[in-house]
Amino acid sequence: MAHTSTYLNFDGNTEEAFTFYRSVFGTEFTGGIMRMGDAPQPEGMPPLTDAQKRLVVNVTLPIHAGHILMGTDAEAAMGFNLIQGNNFSIVLVTDTRAEADALYAALGEGGDAQMPMADQFWGDYFGSLVDRFGIQWMVSTSAPA
Repeated sequence: MAHTSTYLNFDGNTEEAFTFYRSVFGTEFTGGIMRMGDAPQPEGMPPLTDAQKRLVVNVTLPIHAGHILMGTDAEAAMGFNLIQGNNFSIVLVTDTRAEADALYAALGEGGDAQMPMADQFWGDYFGSLVDRFGIQWMVSTSAPA
């Protein structure tokens, strides 16, 4: 079945981030958490340290209206050049203002409110924030007040 997902790279705290997202959305991981130690080691690569074996190679979490969030630990010691930045946002469109407010508040815990939830000139009730893991979120609804 076709779907849309967002893949997030973290610097060693994927499990912490996804445990937080699971608590916000009240959903469960699909297939559990696959660790680096569970994946086949590419030929010619040095052995993984015990700490690297515990890193997340993949985790999948259904979050909202059929959207799938996926993530991995992209550690520099394993050859990744992770730059956390503002190159994407995850947009959540809700059916009600109450749901929009609840998601905004939960995701904003320990984060940075960029634009508080408010009626906007284009007609939606909208807000944006950066969560405590540096991920940008936009929350919107066209539901009346």
